Amino acid sequence: MLRSLYSGISGMKGFQTNLDVVGNNIANVNTSGYKKSRITFQDMMNQQIKSSNDPTEITGGTNASQVGLGSKIGSIDNVHTQGNRQNTDRTLDLALEGDGMFIVAESPTGNTDLNSAAIGFTRAGNFYLDGENRLVNSSGLFLLDTAGDAITVPEGATNLSINSQGLVSYNTEDGELEEAGTIGLAKFSNPDGLIKNGNSTYRNTPNAGLLGEGISVPGEDGTATIVSGALEMSNVDLSEEFTNMIIAQRGFQANTRIITTSDQILEELVNLKR
Repeated sequence: MLRSLYSGISGMKGFQTNLDVVGNNIANVNTSGYKKSRITFQDMMNQQIKSSNDPTEITGGTNASQVGLGSKIGSIDNVHTQGNRQNTDRTLDLALEGDGMFIVAESPTGNTDLNSAAIGFTRAGNFYLDGENRLVNSSGLFLLDTAGDAITVPEGATNLSINSQGLVSYNTEDGELEEAGTIGLAKFSNPDGLIKNGNSTYRNTPNAGLLGEGISVPGEDGTATIVSGALEMSNVDLSEEFTNMIIAQRGFQANTRIITTSDQILEELVNLKR
């Protein structure tokens, strides 16, 4: 059989996955805190037709002759560039300016092991107060402070505010200013090493390279600062994604043409004897 048939098949599979990645990016163009994905390709194994020869005193050296056998997916990366900021004027909408992620957990207390499966990381900063006045995200996960505990605002508190260093303050019924805690952040040397959990959260892995002691204070040691009353939007660029979609579509069509042409050659071979 012709090698080009299998090369065309591998190319079709790769561009089909490319379209899947592009489609997911476009679907999340308005998802808060979403980080776009990209796909890279690698050539597959090569069949050696002729080996290389070393040069001698009599003859010169010759290069090897190889025929490629198609392509494969090299990686599917998450691109953690800063998304655009959208003002909402809502105190519990928080945007991060710089590197770092909010830490959310299934349990409200003692969450200091950031490798636990019950811990998630997110750039989506739309938070709310639950029935017990604890800060949670839209999935009900608790927003953690620098001690690994949920942040609780007492009932009857007024004038809730959050500054750029993550300090949550409020006024009591007597008008006195009190602090509910400081929002903790996590910073990674390789955020691409995080695994997507769904619901706009990530899970830690050893390859993500968690920096510092684990939970960091916003604005310290290069960690992001917090902007209250705003949300970080998706970093998806629609013009770029539509261009990638056209490239993937044409690449898929070109590989189908390879298969069609190879089939025509096989047909001519079969019809040699009539």
